[in-house]
Amino acid sequence: MEVLKLVSYNMHGFHQGFSVVDDLINTSSPDIFFIQEHWLTPANLYLFDRHFVNYFSFGCSAMTKHVESGMQIGRPFGGVILLINNKLRGSVQIVYCDERFVVAKIANKLLVNVYLPCQGTPERAAICEDLLAQISSWCERYSDCELIIAGDFNCSLDSGDPISRYLNEFIERFSLQRCDVLFPCVNPVTYVNTALNQQSCIDYVLVSSGSNVCDFSIMEPNINFSDHLPLLATVALSVTVTSGCGQQKQDNIQYPRWDKADTCAYYKETGHNLSLLLIELDQLNSGGTNHTFIRNSIDKLYDSIYLYID
Repeated sequence: MEVLKLVSYNMHGFHQGFSVVDDLINTSSPDIFFIQEHWLTPANLYLFDRHFVNYFSFGCSAMTKHVESGMQIGRPFGGVILLINNKLRGSVQIVYCDERFVVAKIANKLLVNVYLPCQGTPERAAICEDLLAQISSWCERYSDCELIIAGDFNCSLDSGDPISRYLNEFIERFSLQRCDVLFPCVNPVTYVNTALNQQSCIDYVLVSSGSNVCDFSIMEPNINFSDHLPLLATVALSVTVTSGCGQQKQDNIQYPRWDKADTCAYYKETGHNLSLLLIELDQLNSGGTNHTFIRNSIDKLYDSIYLYID
């Protein structure tokens, strides 16, 4: 029987959590990591692929607007990533990426990695409702797939607070099952903050087919600088996945060589075509234009990008 080993882990910062991911790779060899709160800026997302050489990553930074606004003040925050073993590269379909959730498909499984806002976040309830609405739309679009939704929900599903009610309504709507209920743990705690003397269960793995879950556990690494514990689930596959990274297909792709381009000729050619396009746009604003001519001008501009590149 073919299975997928899945880990959900809130790193509480890449540099604080990467050692736990390393240990899990060495001891458990997970196929996919659902990572939350890596805290990396867009320019530093490459650290996942550089550090975890046998995995490829897909996800977003939550720091984009913060970085664009100027000098960074305060600690970094947020971000979600799917870290997928290279052997599955040929079987994974990337679906959608947002700063709070990532969606991918492998075989007959739709994977959703989610990080919901914590207490104290402005308009938290509205954000959660919007996120669950977006995730619902992807679940409906891939209604033929079995669902695996994992991550940091930042609330206890047993608490009865408004966020918990939203989540339980979502769980009921898609007939999801909690892995922590299917495989009860002796100490069902996933968040531990020793300094604040706080602990709770706010990280979950939800599945639409509980019978396919072979095992589930909350792991306790010997050294863990995050305030969250990783969750490990083993899920049976009813459809065989294709191994291999599909490198041969990738090698056939030709990329532009800007370092060998005739940049002067490129500058003149694009400048000429842009001038023609601007003239036609001015005429469009004045009410008289030939839309076909504009389309041709755009095509010429596009062609000029490759005309002077080796």
